[in-house]
Amino acid sequence: MMLFALSLLNSGVPLSMLCAVIGLVFAFFLIATVIRKSAGNERMRQISAAVQEGAKAYLNRQVVTISAIAVVIFLLLFFFRDHPTAIGFVIGAFCSLSAGFIGMRIAVIANVRTTQAASQSRTAALRIAFNGGAVTGLLVVGLALLAVAIFYTIAGKMVGHDKAVRSLVGLALGASLISVFARLGGGIYTKAADVGADLVGKIEKGLEEDDPRNPATIADNVGDNVGDCAGMAADVFETYAVSLIGVILVGALTIVGNPAAIVYPFVLGGISVLGAICGVLFVNVANAKPAGVLMGAVGASALVSAILFWPATHQLFPKGLTIAGVARSPTQLYFASLIGLVMTAVVVVITNYYTSMRYLPVQKIAHASETGHATNIIAGLAVGQHATALPVGFIGIAILLSFHFAGLYGIAIAVMSMLSMAGIIISLDAFGPITDNAGGIAVMSNLPKEIRAVTDELDAVGNTMKAVTKGYAIASAGLAALVLFGSYVEELKIHNVAYAEFHFSLTEPKVIIGLFIGGLLPFIFTAFSMDAVGKAAGAVVREVRRQLQAKPGILTGQDKPDYATCVDIVTKAALREMIVPALLPLIFVVAVAVIPQLGPVVLGGLLVGTIVTGLFIAIAMTSGGGAWDNAKKFIEEGNLGGKGSFAHAAAVTGDTVGDPYKDTAGPAINPMIKVVNIVAILIIPIFF
Repeated sequence: MMLFALSLLNSGVPLSMLCAVIGLVFAFFLIATVIRKSAGNERMRQISAAVQEGAKAYLNRQVVTISAIAVVIFLLLFFFRDHPTAIGFVIGAFCSLSAGFIGMRIAVIANVRTTQAASQSRTAALRIAFNGGAVTGLLVVGLALLAVAIFYTIAGKMVGHDKAVRSLVGLALGASLISVFARLGGGIYTKAADVGADLVGKIEKGLEEDDPRNPATIADNVGDNVGDCAGMAADVFETYAVSLIGVILVGALTIVGNPAAIVYPFVLGGISVLGAICGVLFVNVANAKPAGVLMGAVGASALVSAILFWPATHQLFPKGLTIAGVARSPTQLYFASLIGLVMTAVVVVITNYYTSMRYLPVQKIAHASETGHATNIIAGLAVGQHATALPVGFIGIAILLSFHFAGLYGIAIAVMSMLSMAGIIISLDAFGPITDNAGGIAVMSNLPKEIRAVTDELDAVGNTMKAVTKGYAIASAGLAALVLFGSYVEELKIHNVAYAEFHFSLTEPKVIIGLFIGGLLPFIFTAFSMDAVGKAAGAVVREVRRQLQAKPGILTGQDKPDYATCVDIVTKAALREMIVPALLPLIFVVAVAVIPQLGPVVLGGLLVGTIVTGLFIAIAMTSGGGAWDNAKKFIEEGNLGGKGSFAHAAAVTGDTVGDPYKDTAGPAINPMIKVVNIVAILIIPIFF
């Protein structure tokens, strides 16, 4: 047993790399499996190619825009911090972009094949869509685990262990900053196109969803990929990498001299890659309703992880661990890891309740639509705010229990365990835009209604899955940010002896000032994000109206819409409007740090204030937006008058309000919270 523990201690990081490589190889196997499937008729392939071309063009231009900003930050880190941190920044940024880009590419390949498979059976379509999404899920965890492990190993040999650990913050910043840009840019793109297409197409002209006569329909389908695939992949890559780095920092700062505390999160991550693969295999052999199969995959993945965590924990910590002078048994550490798995299940169940058509909150919004647009909006806002109570309550319980088992390190382990489920969870998320696009291709290709019925059913499940994964990402971000705040406090105490005995107390006025400034940041951030969607959507509305007035034959099928102009409008708007809100976290943190009257104490308060208000706003926005969306779909299934009814018109209004809530502003708060904390840690040696 002791020999195995020593072996795992020495080989834990290399084994995690091996597991990451296995995950990546399996992802490429899934790509080959999806590509072999039929892409349908010529018309279907043309539409899919147009969506693919638009998504590729946007991401290429986004890379150019982000790269210009990234070069400036790289140079600042290179000259004012240190060279390893700057190199880590580049690695984190590159991997985050790669995860999003590759995931988006396979999604636009899988969408048309899902449409074709829907002509055979619901199960066939489900499996292709999920396998396409699983590519993104496995890429995210594989790349994140591999990037952190390789950088940590090489940097440790070149500059020493302590400096290698501290330079990991650069990798975290690269991943987080790219994630903010990807989330904002993709979110602005997808929701500007979606809102613009719905307001004119559905409300003014009575067109179906994805009607080929709508000039904004290609832009809408492109947006699903750049927002929900590329954006979400970059988001969760960042959350996973930052959480892993956060655990390493906590282990290095609070459990000095025990390398097992640093190896442990790598081992958990490696095990969960294998769990994710088991979840993917479960979907490909199970036969049941789509929602049941997908939830079963999450359960299978969690079960495999929970079983393997036990021997790994006991063999890595055979005599337990001493944290802050208190002895912790290996069983206590294992319980801390279980809390992360349980929290994943809890968040999935709660978010599913508030956003699924099967439950009261969504049906409540649908019934409110019968009395008008305003009552729909009121009901949706109420559902979003109600949806904050249970997740935040359980997050509090998770913090309490994990701290009881192993202090701050226990919280960090719970976060890593929760994020280790990202492989299967992101597979569910990417499933959503693939099925959404599959339905769009079915409509634009004039395929039989039976096929659209299958894609509509999968799309409704996909909407709930997208909401569930956003809830998961936000809840894990709240816990991860708490770990980063703990790292900030410990790093500050080590770096500056003046703060060695300092405690962030609410009796200190500077802490209160920081709480107010930090609490303000998510509100300003989301305000800029919502404004950006509103401006871009307005431009799309004007362009669609112009085309329909200039060429009345578009509605009769005699003229062809100019799809490219709408794509160009939202591309330029997204790239232009994402810059200011994405840089706000950097501006706030640096401004507080450089003002002598504020400094590290106010900055500490700012971090906590941002975590608290950001968590509530993000949950309310994503859950409320998902509920609005599925309330519309509930009516479109024939309930309360069905499509074309007064209730349906009100539900479309609610959906358009909820779109930037759930797909732009709300999800972008997740990486924004972590950017604030990471930048705060990074600038300690520079300003304090």
